[in-house]
Formats: sequence, structure tokens, C-alpha cells
Amino acid sequence: MVADAEQLTVWSLFLEADPVVKGVMLMLAVASLWSWAIAVDKWMQFGELDAASRKFEREFWSGRSMEEVDDRGDRPRDAMARVFAAASREWREARRNGAPGEGAELLMARVDRLMQAQISREMQRASRSMGVLASVGSSAPFIGLFGTVWGIMNAFTSIAAQQQTNLAVVAPGIAEALFATALGLVAAIPAVIFYNKFTGDLDRFGDRLDTFSDEVAARLSRRLTERA
Repeated sequence: MVADAEQLTVWSLFLEADPVVKGVMLMLAVASLWSWAIAVDKWMQFGELDAASRKFEREFWSGRSMEEVDDRGDRPRDAMARVFAAASREWREARRNGAPGEGAELLMARVDRLMQAQISREMQRASRSMGVLASVGSSAPFIGLFGTVWGIMNAFTSIAAQQQTNLAVVAPGIAEALFATALGLVAAIPAVIFYNKFTGDLDRFGDRLDTFSDEVAARLSRRLTERA
């Protein structure tokens, strides 16, 4: 352990820590960096999803026909365009086969199922890595607490071996143990904040896709009525 209080720095606490406590500290540091990397990636991802959705919605309501809106290539790159493409492919197939008017309800049911299936895929894609943030936020404090308990046990063992209870003997071991708890909180608090923030973003994105699918279904239904 550290010889005197003047040497109690973050780096010295890590170097002088018990191997188990040191492993806990390293685990928490890696978890913190991992959660920050995911947070930055998700922040950029949701920003891109929002921008792409706004752009496609402007195209959809620009007064162009659905065929013109659908003329974006075989593999649309944004989520809302893929939802629209799922409906558009079924619509084109029905027109190609000359679906009769009495099959309109079946066609709309198929279109709705296809859009909901695509929305589920988009939500799974958007929620990727969210579980890591949830895991870090929930487990990091307990991992840090384990390091603290282990460090305090070692501190008391050292006190018993030296048969001294003065502050110079007790302080380094206690500081080393509490440092693990501090690292656990440093890893957990941002992870929880980011998880809650991105969960809200994900819910709003899902509602946006559901609303858009209803709008597409209404527009297709109107086209079927006009054709009838």
C-alpha cells in the first residue's frame, strides 16, 4: 500500500491496489469508454435518422406521385424510405397482376403487414447496442462495490498484520477501496443518462414510423378508391 498520505493520487491508488481491485478498476474503465463510444455513435445515428426522415417526408408530401417518390433505386438507404418501399413493392406487384377491386381490403392488409414488419426491422437496427448501456448502467455500481468490499477487507487485514490503527495506515487502504466505487459511479451515471435519452429517441422514432405507415396506407387506399 501507499506509504503516506502525500502519495495518495489516482495513479498511485491504481498501482498499489490489490490485483483483484486493480482488475475491477480496469473493467470499469473499459466499460466507461465502451459506453461513451456507443453513446457518441447512437447520438450520430439518431441525428442521421431524423434528418433522413425529414427529407423523405418532404418528398412524400411534395405533391409528387407515389411512383415518382418510389423512384429512388432498388435499395433505399434511410429507414422511412425502406418502410415506403415495402408498401410500394406490394402495390406495384398488385397493379402488375391486375388485382380486382374486391381484393382491395386484402391488398391493404398485406401492405400494412409488410410495413409493420419493416418497422420492426428498423427498430431492431436503431436499438442495436442499447443493451450495453443498460448493462453498464445497472451493473457498474455493483462491480465497483465489490472492489470496495475487497479493498476494505485487505485494508483490515493489513491493519491486523501491522497491529497499528493510526490514520497513515488506515487511509491508503480505505482510499484504494473507495476509488473502485467512484469508478463504478463514473461508468454507470453517464450510461444511465444516455440510455434514458436514447430510449426516448427510439420511442419517438418508432411513433414517427407508425404514423408514416398510416399515412402511406391512407394514400394507397385513396388510390384504390379512385381506381374503383
